[in-house]
Amino acid sequence: MLPLIRTVTYAAVFIGFFLVFLPARLLERSGVIRPAVIGVVEIAAATVTVLGAALALWCVLTFALVGRGTPAPFDPPRRLIRSGPYGLVRNPMYIGAGLALAGAALFYRSLPLLGYTVGFFLITHVFVLVYEEPTLKRLFGDEYHEYLKRVQRWWPTTTRQQR
Repeated sequence: MLPLIRTVTYAAVFIGFFLVFLPARLLERSGVIRPAVIGVVEIAAATVTVLGAALALWCVLTFALVGRGTPAPFDPPRRLIRSGPYGLVRNPMYIGAGLALAGAALFYRSLPLLGYTVGFFLITHVFVLVYEEPTLKRLFGDEYHEYLKRVQRWWPTTTRQQR
């Protein structure tokens, strides 16, 4: 139960700050207001946002329940996660968060929020290359090297990687 509590706490702080607080301030400062009419674009955008958030939440729960750890770099999982969304792509949590941001940018038709989303993806990509992957190679060794061969970083693989 403790990994789940830690995971939810860290996720709430990350999501609250990077995916709610900062984008809300950006929208507020750029003068963007909620659309007066909800049409097809807004419904599609809201759908992308909800699906992205759901994917990120699924990943958070997978970290706690399968990996027995958290997504936080300072409190990593005890086991390598290769199931659930991680059987399809190596970074589904970041993809989910980015989709949620992209959906919000489309919903509000906000170029500043779209720029924030692009920046989020670029910074995340650099973080994955410079810190996350080397750390996982060190922690999980050959098991992680095999995972790297079977599952792509950003584009879903055609066959699921099993535990």
